[in-house]
Amino acid sequence: MTGIRGQTGNVRLVVPFEDNRLLALVLGQFDANLALIEDRLGIGAHAHGNVVILTGPEPACQMGRQVLEDIYAMAGKGAAVGPGDIDGLIRHVRQEASPGDVGAQAQIATRRRVIKARTRTQSTYMRAIQSTDLVFGIGPAGTGKTYLAVAFAAHFLERGIVERIILSRPAVEAGERLGFLPGDMREKVDPYLRPLYDALYDVLPPEKVERDIETGVIEIAPLAFMRGRTLANAFVILDEAQNTTSMQMKMFLTRLGENAKMVVTGDPSQIDLPPGMTSGLEEAVRLLRGVEGIEAVRFATADVVRRDLVARIVDAYERPGQANANARVATDPTPGQVS
Repeated sequence: MTGIRGQTGNVRLVVPFEDNRLLALVLGQFDANLALIEDRLGIGAHAHGNVVILTGPEPACQMGRQVLEDIYAMAGKGAAVGPGDIDGLIRHVRQEASPGDVGAQAQIATRRRVIKARTRTQSTYMRAIQSTDLVFGIGPAGTGKTYLAVAFAAHFLERGIVERIILSRPAVEAGERLGFLPGDMREKVDPYLRPLYDALYDVLPPEKVERDIETGVIEIAPLAFMRGRTLANAFVILDEAQNTTSMQMKMFLTRLGENAKMVVTGDPSQIDLPPGMTSGLEEAVRLLRGVEGIEAVRFATADVVRRDLVARIVDAYERPGQANANARVATDPTPGQVS
């Protein structure tokens, strides 16, 4: 690797690679991976022979070099590298350049894929799940809270660390009023538990998911069904926990049995409880702060990994005074107005 500093403060960084076959995987089809690095880091990147030449501000070029070398290492291990992986690597090198580095990018392997953390907070969250029996994942939509928890559940099940997976959500917001819906119990609750199914099918083969649901190895049930049970030898996830009441949350947390892990996820900005009712999620995090064996990881807008537009949407809704503006829009009687 060589670098030449220009008069404007920019540098020209040459990054060599030994294996041209692997380099082709690093570059991507029609150099798509290079284009993504250019866009995300604001630098120039082009391939010439067995080297990649980066031009731009030195810190950004050094980040680009690290990303390229990480992709090369992944390709050398036979791992498929997609845009999401590259985006995750870029997020990590950016955050590692700032104070508070937490170390290498965390990852988890399931039968269908290897899942790597895409942000520093995701790495913190994944390490917490690995080492702690009860973890709270709190933050906005799109940060991977539920998906990563389900991936760990699949990982633990496949390795025999737990005997079953139990996934739960408050159904029909906080009230769990299911009786008026048509069909049997599974048909009643499926629409509210669909995100959990989607995550399962992404990390495990579909035929295994179906078989394990039929045999009870994977159980997906509304929160109300947890009362009176002891959940042992299981990986237990409570999703959308911001919509639990204080009593529901206490009931759920005290279900934790021997050789069990529990992950509780939720977004305090999307509480559907009736006005004046306290969310059990924030209360539990406050009451259990500092208790041994419990960790709470808070995600921010910067951790949204679905796509940049989702992060901008979340950020816009969280701006001070936006709630009042939303209320005015909701009560505006003029239809079809575009501002």
